[in-house]
Parts: sequence; C-alpha cells; structure tokens
Amino acid sequence: MNPLNLSVETSSPSKKFWLMSQNVAVVAKYAPFVVCLASGKLDEDAFRLLIALDAHFLREFETAYMKAEEYADDGDAKVAVSNLRRAVSDKLYRLNNSIAQDLGIYPTQEVLTNPAIMKYTCFLSDISDGKINGENVTDQIVTTSEMTRIAAYTVGAVAPCMRLYAFLSREFEPFLSLYGSDRPYYKNWMNIYSPLNFEKAAVQIEDLLDKLSVPLTEEDLEVLQKVYLQAMKLAIEFLFLQPICIPSVVPLSRLRDPKNQLFIFSDFDSTCTSLNTSILAPKSAYHPVSDNHTNQMSSLEIKDPRVAISLEYTKDYEKCIETLLPSEAKTFDLEYIYKSLEHLLELEKWANSKDKESGILMGMYINDIQCAGEHLVQDGCARFFQKVVGQREQLNVDLHILSHRWSSDFMRAAFSSAGCLADFMIHGHEFEYQRSVTRGVIVRRIESSLEKVQVFKGILTQNCKDTEFFSVYIGGGTVSDLLCLLEANVGIVIGSSEVVRKVGKRFGISFLPLSQGLVEVQREAESYGSSSAWKARTGVLYTVSGWSEIHAFILGIEPTPDFKIQQEAADF
Repeated sequence: MNPLNLSVETSSPSKKFWLMSQNVAVVAKYAPFVVCLASGKLDEDAFRLLIALDAHFLREFETAYMKAEEYADDGDAKVAVSNLRRAVSDKLYRLNNSIAQDLGIYPTQEVLTNPAIMKYTCFLSDISDGKINGENVTDQIVTTSEMTRIAAYTVGAVAPCMRLYAFLSREFEPFLSLYGSDRPYYKNWMNIYSPLNFEKAAVQIEDLLDKLSVPLTEEDLEVLQKVYLQAMKLAIEFLFLQPICIPSVVPLSRLRDPKNQLFIFSDFDSTCTSLNTSILAPKSAYHPVSDNHTNQMSSLEIKDPRVAISLEYTKDYEKCIETLLPSEAKTFDLEYIYKSLEHLLELEKWANSKDKESGILMGMYINDIQCAGEHLVQDGCARFFQKVVGQREQLNVDLHILSHRWSSDFMRAAFSSAGCLADFMIHGHEFEYQRSVTRGVIVRRIESSLEKVQVFKGILTQNCKDTEFFSVYIGGGTVSDLLCLLEANVGIVIGSSEVVRKVGKRFGISFLPLSQGLVEVQREAESYGSSSAWKARTGVLYTVSGWSEIHAFILGIEPTPDFKIQQEAADF
C-alpha cells in the first residue's frame, strides 16, 4: 500500500509506478545524509562529495538520453528526449561554473568509488544499452517500434530519480531555506535544485515516459515497471550510503548507547493490525457451551452482540470525549490531561463489562481464538519486529504490546504467526478456560487508558531503577494511547485519526511529521551521538504514514534483498 492510500489503477504508467513506490520513497527522508542536509548541518567535505556525485549523475543522464534519442522512433519523442538532454547539459554547466568552482571541486577529475552510485549508474548504462535481465535485447530488434521499447526502458530508469528528488526537495525546502541561508554553497545549490526546478524536470520526464509507453505490450510494460522500481530502490540506497562526518540522530539504533536499555511499546488494535479489530468476532471462534456441543450459532447471531456493543461504546465514547475537552485550546499541561482522561475510566470499564454480560466471551475454544488472531499483524509491522527480534541482543531492547481491549491469547497468536512471539511481552486480558473452552471469566490486566499508562511506567520503573533507558511508544488512532505516547521519549502516531488530533490539539499537544522532527532534533541537539536530544513529556507527538517509516527511524534502511518496493524488483 502507498502511504496516501491512492489507487494505482491509472492509465499513466509513470503515475502508477510512483504510487507503487511511495511507501518506500518516504523512507528516503530518514537517510542520515538527507537529515543532515535538510538541517543545514552537512559538513563541507560531505557537501563537496555531493556536488561531485551530482555532476557524475548528470553526465550519466546525459549519456543515457543520447542513447534514448537514438532509439526513439517518434519525432516528437526524439525532440522531448533532446530537450531533456540539453536541460541536463545546462544544469551540469551551471554546477561546474558556480558551486563546483566556489568549493574548488573539479568533478571531471574526481575519482568516484562510491559503491551506491556505481550500482545505479551501471544499472542505467545496462538498460540504455538494451541489456535486460542479463540479455542484450538490441540483438532482437527488427522494427522501429521495438527500438522505442529500449528508449522507454531508459527513460524509466531515470524517471524515479527525478521524482524522488522532487519529492524530497518539496518535503525539506522550508528547512533548507531556513537553515542553509548562512552558507553560500547551500544557496547556490538550492538555486539549481529548487523544488520548482525538480518538479518541472520530473513532470517532463514522466510525460515522456507515458508517451513512450503507448505502443508497448503488456509484457513490455511489466518489464518497464521492474526497471522503474529497481531504479527507485537503487536511488534510495544511494542516499542511505552517503558518508557524513558528523553523528546523525538517525537511525536511533546507532545513536543511543547500547548499554542503555531500549524499550519499544506498541498498541495492538489499528496499530499492529491493518484493520480495527474491536468488532472482529470470527465465526470459528465461538461455540455455545452445551453437554454435546451440538448447538451451532449462526454468523449473524455470533457477530451481532459484539457489533452492537462496539457501536454503543463508540457513540458514548464520542459524547464523553466532547464533555472532557476544554472549551478552547489550552497550553500543554500533562497533569491536566491526566485529570481530564479520568472521565473515560468508567466508560472503558463499562465496555469491558458488557463483553462479559453479553455472554459472547463464553464457549470459545482456545484453538479457535488463536486461529482468529493469525495473520492480523500487517506486513510492515511484522517485518519491523522480526528485524528487531533478530538484533535484540545488539540493540539491548525490550518489546511490549499493550491493549486494554484484547485477550493475550489472541495477540500472542497474531505475533506467533508473524514469527516473533518468543521475544515479546504481551499485556492484555486473560481468559479462564475449562477443558480449553472459555468460561466467560476474564482476568483484566488493563481496563483503561490510565491503567495502560500505569503498566507502561511500571515496566520502565521495574527494569531501569538505576540505569538510563530510552522509550518509544507506537500508537494508532485512539485516545487511550495519548498518555503513553506523551510519557515516552518518542511517541509515534500511525495514521491520521481525526479524534486523536482534535483531542490532542485542544490539550495543547503538537503533531509533527517524524521526518521533520528529525531535522529539528539534528539541528538542535546539544551533544551529537546522544539520544538525550529526545525528551519525554514535552507535548510533541510524531506522525508517520506507516511502519516503513518507523523501521527507517529506528533501524535504518532494510538491507538487500529484504529492502524491496515490490517483489518484481527482486527479479532484476
């Protein structure tokens, strides 16, 4: 899924490919090089290398466009490719005669051994030479339309770079303008690589790609898609592998002292799951208790009680939220928020009691509960925790899942199917069983948002009495996570819940995209290399579009071959 939840059903190949790769493109915002550049803290040596590499990229683009121009059989397409080639030549001239000379850089003499740029430029050279999957398809060309296919592939290998850099330039332009203003070489660079110029170049090459794609067969379009996605992957890897001479605040796993324990907490519902499971009542999990177990309930009878309870709870919950909110926005005061959220306590306990009174929690087989929980954890969440578990000793990390609505058996099954249960502490309700069938009795570990934050703080206090620690809390779209989010060193909100934002803003809580927060922290950190730059209880929460951003923030880029945009890219 792309982070904006946009459909990839479009007649424009360039738009389709970009939408398919957006979920990974956002990861590029977390490259240490990009964060340092946006913060204005990129050292001059790293900036000099950036200019040299830019010049090398431009020369490779120029060469690729020359080849594409030869292969294009349409007159208009040839003109479009020629215009792009001239634009690249002009940009290279400006780069050489402004920034490069000011910094004493002579890109034509620069020895480039950067493995990331070599991977991309070799890939681009192969594609523009007609080498696809190790096979030289130019030997098979007998018609002019087949020549156009090579031109399309070549443009498809350049287009993702332009779109990615246009995206990043637009995201960080306010920071570059603000923080780079005191450095002349930043100013000159931004004049050449402004968001407007990047967007113009990206649109031009995307229009050309769409034009060249018109005569392609379905098979050709599949190859073009693979070329685009692989080029995007290599462009992002290039950014992550750029050297910098100052400590970066990202990824978190390298920033913090491994001697200090890292705690990662996460909510379950709508955070780890790809859907709201608060009304999930799978038919297979419910069997009425009787001597011979022959009575069977219909799916409607099974589902209706839970749905009715959920709808009633949601309606009362919204009313309660309105009553506890201050009439106008207040300055952030965490103690005031604690007192205000006490009003939710009785409602949250009521919802849990209704589950018991309805009888829907009686007569469930433990095997069916476990089956119902399987495959609920979304892929990005599962991959993240699998990676964390694999590096648990190096990271010195404790993992905890907290829920005030779900049973531990259900959540254990969910993470067991994701392959990382053994290294988790699951905090939820516990059913009492008789012969593997629920008796309708529940041992409630967490019943409200206040009890949830008490468990959160209790875990930290119990494990870190005399040692330093760092905590990350990941929450979804419920107000019940607010206190835990605010108490953590870094509170991360997945998605954009209107209720959470409304409540938060009325209480003086700020919501900042995590990638932008990283730029601020990089800029303001008093001691580079120290995770003390992140402060708890400040009233600032960080937003992300999905788990790929959390992965990049905490662990960095996923190493090849796991770092994939789509499975098709791995075939290249």
